[in-house]
Amino acid sequence: MKTIGAYEAKIHLPKLLERVIKGERITITKHGIPVAVLQPPPTIRKAETKTIIAELRKFREKNTLTGISIRDMIEVGRR
Repeated sequence: MKTIGAYEAKIHLPKLLERVIKGERITITKHGIPVAVLQPPPTIRKAETKTIIAELRKFREKNTLTGISIRDMIEVGRR
């Protein structure tokens, strides 16, 4: 883990963010005392497109808009 001063971090933030995107963890210090840590977010599992489409279809089967038209929804949204 790399340590960097707050002033230097402010000046070089875009470069630091690029390093964090690549997986690096950077501690920011103020007068030598750690005050913040830049690190990548927890890994988010990407779902496959086919799985998402199947889940949406399943949702649509259970949830229908019976009795409401799209035009009515638009009008309600404008109020």
